Amino acid sequence: MKPKLTAERARKIREMKMTAEETIAITKKYCANNYSPIPVTLERGEGVWLWDVEGKKYLDMMSCYSAVSLGHCDPEVVKTAINQVKKLANVSRAYYTSSMAKFIWMLSELCGKEKILPMNTGAEAVETALKIARKWAYSDKKGILNNCAELIVCSNNFHGRTITIVSFSSEFQYKNHFGPHTPGFRAIPFNSPEDLEDHINTNTAAFLVEPIQGEAGIVIPNNGYLQTVREICTRKNILLIADEIQTGFSRTGKLFACEREEVVPDIYIFGKALGGGVMPVSAVAANADIMDVIKPGDHGSTFGGGALASEVACASIERFVSGKYSEKAVELGDYLMAELKKIQSPRIKEIRGVGLFIGLELTRESGGARRYCEALAKEGVLSKETHDYVIRFAPPLIITKEELNWALARIKKVFAELS
Repeated sequence: MKPKLTAERARKIREMKMTAEETIAITKKYCANNYSPIPVTLERGEGVWLWDVEGKKYLDMMSCYSAVSLGHCDPEVVKTAINQVKKLANVSRAYYTSSMAKFIWMLSELCGKEKILPMNTGAEAVETALKIARKWAYSDKKGILNNCAELIVCSNNFHGRTITIVSFSSEFQYKNHFGPHTPGFRAIPFNSPEDLEDHINTNTAAFLVEPIQGEAGIVIPNNGYLQTVREICTRKNILLIADEIQTGFSRTGKLFACEREEVVPDIYIFGKALGGGVMPVSAVAANADIMDVIKPGDHGSTFGGGALASEVACASIERFVSGKYSEKAVELGDYLMAELKKIQSPRIKEIRGVGLFIGLELTRESGGARRYCEALAKEGVLSKETHDYVIRFAPPLIITKEELNWALARIKKVFAELS
């Protein structure tokens, strides 16, 4: 069949000014139905604010799942991206670039690990960490028989949506009709060191955990949980892998969430905020005795560690290393939590969070979080439901107290009306 698209038609489509209704209709017609967006059509962003195609202003209380922690179109990050894209965007890892050298040098010094493996998305970084853990398990460092390695994960985890990752998800929808599932994983309850101890055997290679479970609804473990699992992993000679994709880079009031308990994992997984809200940038970090099991040809990525992505990551890291965002996350996170807890509503079951990483759980009688998020959007506050009954509040870390008060007034209004 001859394609309908011509160069002239492509130009007209690209230059078309679409209304909100046209945008939604065309998206529904042509896009796979793998998301259920809030019916807001966004066109522009600056700092903590977003504007739709009709000029209505919204406060972003979502931060693209922490990817936009520095706010939308951060001037320094954007300037860095523009300067670099005019010079060199990508040449693949077939060659060296000073941009990637600077990126991995900075990230190594920041997280204290000797080796960095740069990738693009969070799910890619998780897959990378799994490959590293398995190959390490078959080395003389651990000595597990080939093809026998197992990794322990936690129930209600969220590490991405690849075939392997959904294979060890406990969410039915994530797995259903995507089998056969990848073997070699066993799930234990989150926040239970006893279960970790009980499930380690001679084939266990690693324990993969989120320091705080984000997609599960901002689920925070007991104090001392990470310290205890660190001790268990060390004693049993298995790797502790921390998925800091959402929690990393000051979101919880520490540069990395593991620092809340002064725990250093064997492998860090980074993503989201690392790209400054401009580029997909992720990375896996480990010391040489672990990372050096990866040899040329074992793993790679066309765009991972590209010059443009690396320069953007450098600009982002430079912003986070100042420490001011961690301080703001603590101060304003405590304030937001306290103000949310003042809302008198029989529909609120629990409010929990650390830093600017907060979940508001509703009762089963509330009708679900989706209708609250849609009502908030009409009031100019953007958030998103997770696990049906939790509203997630995770604004950019550059937000001010005045801007939080602007959002809180509208949040209180919505709860008064819907309750």
